[in-house]
Amino acid sequence: MSKDDLRTIWADKASKALVGRTVRYVRYMTEEECEHFGWEAASLVIEFTDGSWLIPSRDDEGNDAGALFTGHEHLPTIPVI
Repeated sequence: MSKDDLRTIWADKASKALVGRTVRYVRYMTEEECEHFGWEAASLVIEFTDGSWLIPSRDDEGNDAGALFTGHEHLPTIPVI
């Protein structure tokens, strides 16, 4: 399978999971959540009204918290804390 095929497959999966969701709340992970994930740092948590959520990770193996880069002029990066 080519990288283009993988991009298409994963973009479709992500679209189905995220498009149309409404953000309910944005916060940083609690100490307990960091401990649960085994992380030293805290990522942003984006919670949606349907109960689903997003937490950025350093990599797809979940090896630590991850920052978010944005397209916002006054908030180009949302850091790990």
